[in-house]
Amino acid sequence: MPIIRVDNVSKTYRLGEQDVTALSDVSLIVDPGVFMAIAGPSGSGKSTLLNIMGCIDTASTGHVVIEGKDVSGQTPDQLANVRARTLGFIFQTFNLLPVLSARENVEYPLLQMPELGKAERHERVEFYLAKVGLRKYADHRPNQLSGGQRQRVAIARALVTHSKVVLADEPTANLDRKTGESILNLMRDINQTEGTSFVFSTHDKRVMNRADRLVRIEDGQINALGMKRDGTWVFVQDRRKPDDDPDI
Repeated sequence: MPIIRVDNVSKTYRLGEQDVTALSDVSLIVDPGVFMAIAGPSGSGKSTLLNIMGCIDTASTGHVVIEGKDVSGQTPDQLANVRARTLGFIFQTFNLLPVLSARENVEYPLLQMPELGKAERHERVEFYLAKVGLRKYADHRPNQLSGGQRQRVAIARALVTHSKVVLADEPTANLDRKTGESILNLMRDINQTEGTSFVFSTHDKRVMNRADRLVRIEDGQINALGMKRDGTWVFVQDRRKPDDDPDI
């Protein structure tokens, strides 16, 4: 069963006196264990799609099904519960709480789970801090960490709730090349060893090249859908224009 299924989703925003269509009749499936890149230029709708998949935003029309349950039309509290227990998020600006240590930032989402006792919270936090290589920096606050270290804290925070899928919005955008590569290596290792699905919105070719599923989006519509076989992209759907970038 897919973790996330998006069925015929459209999203329209009101901007002044005009309606702006961010997504138009988009359908997509996220299977367990995938490493998926949603690629497209700025303003293409990729971040809007990621936010709707993650229950941060809601669709104007269409349906979003998470683990077999249609979440369309659910209340903000219901959507918050879905986010807390199924979905993890990584943002390009890290979104860490500056007054909390790395350990406290990772533990924070677990405080919304009353069924977890202090000992289990501690065990999970220490495990994922070790997983991302930050145990010795656990007491550091975000302003005492490098950009790559802060992104590692964000990854640990996304995983600590035992998320089935992690949604990452331009996770390498604010990182230098070497640090970005190390973050991609870490996420790919977690994907392969833990089976966690990752879905990225990106225009970074490094991210696209590491993915095993590629969704190309432009003007709010999917124009290519591919999977990697023996290192080569095979497109099951391809409506790209002749002048589009052949590498993606």
